[in-house]
Formats: sequence, C-alpha cells, structure tokens
Amino acid sequence: MEKRHIAVVMGGYSSEFEISLQSGKVVCDSLDLHKYHIYPIHILKEGWYFLSQEGVKHPINKADFSFSNGNKTIIPDAIFNTIHGTPGEDGYLQAYLKLIDIPQTSCDYYPAALSFNKRDCLSVLKGFGIKCANSFYVNKGIPFSEDEIVKKVGLPCFVKPNRAGSSFGISKVHTMEELLPAINKAFEEDSEIIIETAIQGIEVSVGVFNNNKDIIALPTTEIVSENDYFDYEAKYLGKSEEITPACISEKETEDITVLAKKIYQLLNMKGITRSDFIIQDGVPYFIEINSNPGLSIESIVPKQVRASGMTLTGFFDVLVQNVIN
Repeated sequence: MEKRHIAVVMGGYSSEFEISLQSGKVVCDSLDLHKYHIYPIHILKEGWYFLSQEGVKHPINKADFSFSNGNKTIIPDAIFNTIHGTPGEDGYLQAYLKLIDIPQTSCDYYPAALSFNKRDCLSVLKGFGIKCANSFYVNKGIPFSEDEIVKKVGLPCFVKPNRAGSSFGISKVHTMEELLPAINKAFEEDSEIIIETAIQGIEVSVGVFNNNKDIIALPTTEIVSENDYFDYEAKYLGKSEEITPACISEKETEDITVLAKKIYQLLNMKGITRSDFIIQDGVPYFIEINSNPGLSIESIVPKQVRASGMTLTGFFDVLVQNVIN
C-alpha cells in the first residue's frame, strides 16, 4: 500500500500558538509511520513552512499548499489540523483548504466559525433547548453599565473574550471592584466579550469524534482545579486534578454523553471536539465546545483516548481515514 502524505499543521496567530505546537508534535510522534509520510507544518505570523528533521524551513506555496521535502515537491493528501485559535479553529484555514480541495481533519469552515464565537454558539444552542449560563455581551467602544451587568448575571461571574481559548483573558469576578479590570483584561484578547453567571458545581469535559458516520463519545473527565477555576495554570501547569472517568453517577455520565453528542450533531461538527459542562444540582449546563481541542501530553482528550482503551496512534488514524477515504 502506497504511503499517504499527511501535513500536520500547528502554531497559529493567537496566544495559543505554543500549546498548538505541543499538540502538533504529539500528533507527528503518534501517527503511523508505516502508513503515512508525516510533515510538521508551522503556520505562524512570520510565515508558513515545512520544518524538516534537520531543522530546515521549506516555505509553503499558498496557491496549492505545496512544499519541498528536500528532494521533490509535495502536495499533501490531507491536513491534520492542530491549530488552536485563529486561523485553524475559527474557519479561515478550513475555508482556504476547501477552496484548494485538500481535506482536513476538523469541522468545516462555518461550524468552526460558529463554535469559535462563544456568543453566537450559545445563541444557536439555546434555541435547541440546551441549558447555558445567563450571559451579558459587551463590545469595545460601546458604553455599558456595570450595574446592569451584575443585575443580569449576578456575582460571582466569569468575564471572557468572545473568541479565544486556553483561558487566555478570562477572569472570575467576585466583587463590583473586580469587574472593570476583568473587562479590560478580556479586551486585550478580543474586542467582544461575554460575561456569564458563575455556575457552581462539578466541572466535566467530554471528547466526541466521528468514525465515518458514527458519533462516539470518549470517557468523561472531571476537573478539580486547585485554583478558583480551570484557568491556564490548571490546564497546562499541573494545577488541577483530572479524573477519568469522572466520579459522577451513571445517570449524570449518561446525560452528559447524550448531551455532548447532541451538541456535536447540532453544530455539524467533524473530527475530534471537546465540550465542557458544569453539573449544578444534577443538571448539566453547557459552557463551550472546542473544535480543535488540545492534544498535548497534558491535554484532556489524549487521556480520555487512553482511558477508552485506544492508542493515540489508532485514534489519530481514525481521524485521518475519515477524510482520505
């Protein structure tokens, strides 16, 4: 069987680019070398290039995504998309690859853009009866009332950039005095922000992926953060305990699994996603969905894959085969 050419794209233009580089490395190290020629592709503000094992940077021709492997010109059979944030998680890269007819492992461009925009995503899902926290929207340059915000969402509340990930720019606000600094912090990441009621309960996360037409949920993870919430330190610097499978009841596990798969279908997702929920008084509330979740060693999805009995090699193979068959 002829080996297929798989380009693993990583990096991006957001604060998450270093985490994406870690995710991309895990994918490159895990893909089956007997089945694929694997090319790590860095998509960064300073340029797009294939990084060879010798450390040589071969530029990408954006007309057709071709590049030199040192001997000949390669056009990949498929792209394994591991970019968190823009341009790989918000639809830009997906739309470009669609135009040049190269398949990629994540969802299509519109579901990517929709799910990346927290406000739009919540608005759609609420229309289908999905329970979410109360929220208030603020845009840079448009006046707002701190009193109106607190009247709507209460305290404590979360202040988040509308289009960012890995908890960059997020604050948990307990007092009125903390609200304006939190809003200014969020504005450093995005010109649009969302302020939500802080739901108190058990935080859980579940990966969902498709194997052709079958939609499969991975084991649920319970997140117990040492910090006040699941922030950057908790996610990437070991300041949390992640329990897989989660220590919740069978009914709560079933409810979360069914809900995560329903959301995956409603948003027309493909590939691997990770949805986050908080269970308050036995009721799961949807927080957000990541259409390109972290795949680094410290990330939740790889731990769920192993807990399900799969290897990362087998799992990533499913994601690639979905798009090249």
